[in-house]
Amino acid sequence: MFKTKFKSILFLRLLRKFLVLIGIFFVVCLVFSFTEQPYWGYHWLGTSKAELKWEPKTIILLGGGGMPSQSNLMRSWYTEKAAKSFPASKVLVAMPGALSDPLSTPQLMKSELELRGVSAERIAFEPEGTNTRSQALNCQGIIKMQDPILLVTSPEHMRRAVLAFKKVGFEKVNALPAFENAAEADFSFTDDELGGNSIMIPDVGNNINMRYQMWNHLKYEILIAREMVALSYYKLRGWI
Repeated sequence: MFKTKFKSILFLRLLRKFLVLIGIFFVVCLVFSFTEQPYWGYHWLGTSKAELKWEPKTIILLGGGGMPSQSNLMRSWYTEKAAKSFPASKVLVAMPGALSDPLSTPQLMKSELELRGVSAERIAFEPEGTNTRSQALNCQGIIKMQDPILLVTSPEHMRRAVLAFKKVGFEKVNALPAFENAAEADFSFTDDELGGNSIMIPDVGNNINMRYQMWNHLKYEILIAREMVALSYYKLRGWI
């Protein structure tokens, strides 16, 4: 009985310490969300290895989610812009899926590129890779290692993608991070002019930071944390 009670007390103490640490971590994240640091961390992941030194022979669109999804649509938009900037280049869609199925994600990504003006003759597939490392390895059998390539992927994924492709032996790796563009409109408003209930709380219409920026920064913090774990894993495995 005493042993069981002791274990219960020990468990509750450990649980309390864990919850305290979680609370402290959340407060730190919340405080940082009101600063510029999360954006610059996200920006660093997207640009620290992003460069354009060589005219690419192949533009590699690294797939993200399904179709449609924010990641794949953003990456497709940037791939189309790159394809028009380098009309002699091929486009390789690196996304797992059944090519025999016209509704599979890689085929839908191809259709999206065609809608944007990229001819079907320029588009090829790497449909087997299920992570960045396997995509890089599989591209070895499709693209010459000496040929310049251009990777298109989400900003938080860009650093790991460039390092992974260089690790398997690609010599000339360009990168184009698919950053979102901020809207140019002024989204401020006067709360009381919109009617509704008049309650004793601060107006938020002119507080863009509270309405949008803080939440975006919290999202960036999650993306940064996930990517730092992924980079650490890849480093330990010797994949970058």
